[in-house]
Amino acid sequence: MNDDIGRLEDLGARLIEAARRAGADAADAAVVRSRSQSAQVRMGKLEELESSESDDLSLRVFVGRRVATVSADLRADLGSLAARAVAMARVSPEDPYAGLADPALFATDRPDLDLYDPTEIASEALVETARALEAAALGVPGVTNSGSATAGYGVTGLVLVTSTGFSGSRQRSGFSRSVSAVAGEGTGMERDYDFDSRIHAADLDDAAAIGRRAGERAVGRVNPEKVATGRYPIVLDPRVSRGLIGSLLGAINGAAIARGTSFLKDRMGRPVLPAGLDLLDEPRLQRRAGSRPFDGEGVAGERLALVEDGVLQHWLLDGATARELGLRTNGRASRSSSGVSPSSTNVTLTPGERSVAELIRDTHSGIYVTEMIGSGANLVTGDYSRGASGFLIRNGELAGPVSEFTVAGNLLDMLLAIEPANDRDERFSVVVPTLRIGEMTVAGR
Repeated sequence: MNDDIGRLEDLGARLIEAARRAGADAADAAVVRSRSQSAQVRMGKLEELESSESDDLSLRVFVGRRVATVSADLRADLGSLAARAVAMARVSPEDPYAGLADPALFATDRPDLDLYDPTEIASEALVETARALEAAALGVPGVTNSGSATAGYGVTGLVLVTSTGFSGSRQRSGFSRSVSAVAGEGTGMERDYDFDSRIHAADLDDAAAIGRRAGERAVGRVNPEKVATGRYPIVLDPRVSRGLIGSLLGAINGAAIARGTSFLKDRMGRPVLPAGLDLLDEPRLQRRAGSRPFDGEGVAGERLALVEDGVLQHWLLDGATARELGLRTNGRASRSSSGVSPSSTNVTLTPGERSVAELIRDTHSGIYVTEMIGSGANLVTGDYSRGASGFLIRNGELAGPVSEFTVAGNLLDMLLAIEPANDRDERFSVVVPTLRIGEMTVAGR
């Protein structure tokens, strides 16, 4: 995208000028660009080789307190697109909170966050990597089949121009490898997976290592027991604990707070995590998946302690939700072709001091959950009920696999009871270690 930045910024400026001529009081224009390529194989045979490119142009116009957003591709006639957007805005209901960001908040310094790797991978190399992933998984004793293996890379970018003087661009590369393995036979088959995803190609885990981990995970799930119904201490694998903290992030999203549809809407300034734990959101970290030099409205987002010493301190805000709540945006606007909404960036939960093994040893008897099934987290009420699988904890050690049970509780109670281990994986935009969350109700046999 680097070669086109000047052209796309000029396109945005011309579109805004067309919107002004059509009667808009203010406007912003964004180009969201993406391109990707991937190869998928199964049992050594190429199943899919996919390449995609998209350029989505969006225009948001304001006529008084009325707002409308239209989108098109880059070949659209700018005058017609602007006229259509203004016509839509004039018949839209008034929104007293609509508007562009305050120019005083614009990102004037835009540090290089090392988010782009120009490496391009030939289709043949992607296919060979996918085959290596699968071969390593199939080489694990006990693995009987493959669910498929995929290798790919891509680039996403944003060019943003506003009628109030902001003009900027950003882009991020992404490289990924994943494989799914099947172990066991007939009705006793079990499936698991492993993957890696990085901004820079050189940081990716070796394909053979990813494949072996997927195969070992699948074999470890064979012949699961049925756990008896009761109350058990629960320990969450990081794959699952990231989802729990994701529910917290969803509940403190300013859009949910403004609508009154969050179980945390009355918790500002009150505990939502145990004392001593912080939940940080940092948009300007080097080589991290959620990093960005400016948000979807051109605002420079600063480091936020969303939760400090267990106490909720901030909502995630874009301009409109901030105005509705009588606050100021904290630079958490995300941008897509359909509009603007708040979101987190790089989130990190304070790790604990004990290892995972020590946390499990101290649990003595319980369940280590490695997978959740379904979407049973209700962010309006805080009710939580999801299907799960994992491993029993017996005498402070992981024992045999268990499956087909449900865990239920209340999200706030779960969050207030968490105890983190000291493991952390910074590949993700939400960095959360293994968590013990106290006792929960388990429905099994």
